[in-house]
Amino acid sequence: MERAASDQLVDHRGVWERKPVLRLVYDDFYDRIAAACRRGRTIEIGGGIGNLKQRLTEVVATDIQSAPWLDCVADAQRLPFADACAANIVMVDVLHHLEFPLVFFREAARVMRPGGRVLMVEPAITWGSTAFYRLFHHEPVRTSADVLADGSPDPRRDPYDSNQAIPTLIATSDRERFHRLVPTLRIAGVQWFALAAYPLSGGFQPWSLIGEGAARRLLRLERALEPALGRLTGFRMLLTVEKAADSGTAARCVN
Repeated sequence: MERAASDQLVDHRGVWERKPVLRLVYDDFYDRIAAACRRGRTIEIGGGIGNLKQRLTEVVATDIQSAPWLDCVADAQRLPFADACAANIVMVDVLHHLEFPLVFFREAARVMRPGGRVLMVEPAITWGSTAFYRLFHHEPVRTSADVLADGSPDPRRDPYDSNQAIPTLIATSDRERFHRLVPTLRIAGVQWFALAAYPLSGGFQPWSLIGEGAARRLLRLERALEPALGRLTGFRMLLTVEKAADSGTAARCVN
């Protein structure tokens, strides 16, 4: 079901345009995604306010809500693309909103060409971030949920419903189950990052506890500290899921 751009989407676009520290922090997200992309067509899911498309080439930007800056309306759990047509599927803050992540990953396996990647920047539930997300963030953290349950997505469901624990559970305790349920996909890597600049920026809230210059310096420092501290205190993760390579011929993409 097509949805018009929501007030929240419009508000987020306004905050983005007014808040340089937010753009700086998200540029770090986009740089990580761009560095991990395969060469070829990229499908962005949850294109939202349309920022990532400015950083990547050959991008088809989609969202479950329509907006003038997007290419098409699509539900991540029922993608309107041909088999084996994409080198990458990229998402920022989408996975933890999906009703049935397993349904999405099966669709991703269908749409991606052999060797293709799903690249997702998502909340990371770590020792350092858990209290912040539980106490100060409006989205719930349900670590007891069955995040790989199967089912039929409800088209009437609010697309902003969420569980911030979904990506972390898939990357950790549910990893082997994920591999069994979607055998053509494997979790190829997890980067745990965003130690301080991201939470201090306030995200899409109108406030920030850090200026642009300080955030720039802090982001450089964080890159050096991530290998030691990311898994313990990171607020974000880059989850990379890769489709197994085979001798099949990729179909031409339809969009």
